[in-house]
Order: sequence, then C-alpha cells, then structure tokens
Amino acid sequence: MLSVPLALALRDAGLRWSPRPGDRFVLPHRDMDDEVFVLSDMTVEVHEFPTGAVIGFNGVTEWALDSVTQEEAAWVPSEEQLRERLGGLFTGLEPAPDGGFGVTVTLPGAVRTFCAPTAPDAYGAALVWVLRSVSRSDAEPAA
Repeated sequence: MLSVPLALALRDAGLRWSPRPGDRFVLPHRDMDDEVFVLSDMTVEVHEFPTGAVIGFNGVTEWALDSVTQEEAAWVPSEEQLRERLGGLFTGLEPAPDGGFGVTVTLPGAVRTFCAPTAPDAYGAALVWVLRSVSRSDAEPAA
C-alpha cells in the first residue's frame, strides 16, 4: 500500500480524485493518520451535494465522525491506480539494485527512475515528479 506521506505529496502535487467504492483514503491531521478507510456502499460512501462531495460514515458509533468533505480526505491510490495515472509515461518496473522497486517514467527530454522499498511508493514518487513537472511547464511563460 502507498505510504501516507506519499499520498499527501500526491494530493499537494495536484492529483485529482473522483471517489469510487473500493478506494482507500486517510484523514490527515486529525490524530488518525494511521487509519486507512475504504469507500464502500455500506459503511463509507460518497454523497454528492451542490457544494461538493461529502464522505459519509454510516453506522459509525464509536467515533464522533459523521462525514467529512472530500478536501479533508487524502486518497491513497492502489498500485494499479497509480500505474493507470502514469499512463504512457510509465516505461518500466524493475527490482531496485539495493532492494525494493524502481519505476521508470519518460517525459519529453527526461527519463527518470524512482526507487522505493515498495512498488506503490515507487509509482507514487514517479507520479509526484510527473505532476510537478507538468505543473511547472504549464506555469512557464510561452516563448
């Protein structure tokens, strides 16, 4: 599973999330950072309102937690979801020389490999770099 710090880095880098059943998320900065929640049709589901998406906790009596806005939650994408987001920029997954995994991505003029102890963290680090690279190039003035 992707680490919480990388999930937060992805959110901060601009990764957008359309919550779906089966998605995992955390509620950072609520003294619950280690609790990973899963959206389901029975206990934790998304309610769409004109003001935005709200994640509702149905039948949760042990916490004083009825619902949170989507912005309060941080998506913890799966390895498959991360690979899907990288799309055609993803060029390979290999064992890293020092253990763990290396994910290689290619942007025009740049090829980078990101190594991490787990494959999801390697994918996450690569996607953070891609999002930040795209964001920087969008912010650069046209020549």
